[in-house]
Amino acid sequence: MVVGDFAEERETIIVGAGPGGYVAAIRAAELGQKVMLVEREYIGGVCLNVGCIPSKALISAGHRYQLASSELFGVTLGKGTLDFTKTQAWKDKDVVARLTGGVEMLIKKHKVEIIRGEVYLHDDHTLRVMSETNESAAQTYRFENLILATGSRPVEIPNFKFNGRVIDSTGALNLTEVPRELVVIGGGYIGTELAGAYANLGAHVTILEGTDAILPNFEKDMVDIVKKHLKAKGVDIYTNALAKTSQQDDKSVQVTYTVADEEKTITADYCLVTVGRRPNTDEMGIEYTSVKVGDRGLIEVDNQGRTAATNIYAIGDIVPGAALAHKAFFEGKIAAEAISGDQAAAVDYLGIPAVCFADPELATVGLTVGEAKDKGIKAKGWKFPFAGNGRALTLGETDGFIRLVTDENKTVIGAQVIGEGASDLIAELALAVNSAMNVEDIALTIHAHPTLAETIAEAADMAMGFPTHI
Repeated sequence: MVVGDFAEERETIIVGAGPGGYVAAIRAAELGQKVMLVEREYIGGVCLNVGCIPSKALISAGHRYQLASSELFGVTLGKGTLDFTKTQAWKDKDVVARLTGGVEMLIKKHKVEIIRGEVYLHDDHTLRVMSETNESAAQTYRFENLILATGSRPVEIPNFKFNGRVIDSTGALNLTEVPRELVVIGGGYIGTELAGAYANLGAHVTILEGTDAILPNFEKDMVDIVKKHLKAKGVDIYTNALAKTSQQDDKSVQVTYTVADEEKTITADYCLVTVGRRPNTDEMGIEYTSVKVGDRGLIEVDNQGRTAATNIYAIGDIVPGAALAHKAFFEGKIAAEAISGDQAAAVDYLGIPAVCFADPELATVGLTVGEAKDKGIKAKGWKFPFAGNGRALTLGETDGFIRLVTDENKTVIGAQVIGEGASDLIAELALAVNSAMNVEDIALTIHAHPTLAETIAEAADMAMGFPTHI
């Protein structure tokens, strides 16, 4: 083949330096592989640059702003003020730049070769990298192993092209002002998180969700608490609402939608569209390889990330499963280990937690009671409220609960948390699910007092039949 005549040889090439790609590169290097990492845009990917990390920065800023204006605990600070320019500068410089710079340093520390450019596959062993700065410059490489970690991009819907005042999540994270009015189309993870963040920062927010509920991946009793908090912030939520058209000028955008067969119009400063993400598996030449791609653009892989081309692996948002950074982290490690010959390395998707940084936070791992029963498992849920926890009371955060899901042998097969610190509490529960712990293992673990983690022990006591504080 002509492209191979001038090809440079590489042992392992990884395409994409997002959470999955850079972790795979580091782990592969640690295992002795000679690694080249190709990235066309961001070191750290969407997550570190325009996703998980900057969104949490704005969420944290919103919480601080609300706290500064409250009279909770008898502390009165007066009306808080917000300099959003300084907020954005802090997010970009002290959070994002610091983190992405650290990641690049780690990659170089492990002697991973970093190449900037766009990848096009020619076959199962050859690819071409087009320079990001010089379109006429390109280099062909032959590889022994390849890990694809190209991530995803926001889905665009008809009549809402990302332009001007119709924005995607990246645009929402980089606004120069807090909108007076913000319309959010899509009430999933991203839409709900950013709706809550901007509501806390002072915007009036309207959520338009096309299905009958926001946050459809969480159980109703959890979502009801989030809805209560959103409405307390003045957020309007319309479900079964279909966004139809948008019209904009240099000052506002007008959104027309239908709900309950009635057409309505709302005018806002910006319209944020968050209806899902599309895997970046097109326009890179996958069709010239043996890799199989499904109808939704997701690459078919085994539990080590191996594709139909046995030397090519795929991880992260481009393979089936939830689009979660920590899922990509783990898949990257497993793929690197599989390349190094570890036959036992495998991804167990049941034990991967999911978190939504809404207000309050939601987290889940393993099976719900309903999912377990659908699989023919006799399951029961054990629910302990935050209102019965001393630390939650001292924080003024009593809305929420923790629920353990057990099978007939009292083995922990799932858990859900809604409330303050849910994103941290889920770690112990993920360990319980991954380790197939019995509730007795948790009940006999002494949890420090007073802490939110005591809610987990309390639920375990309930499952054992010896509840203490309920």
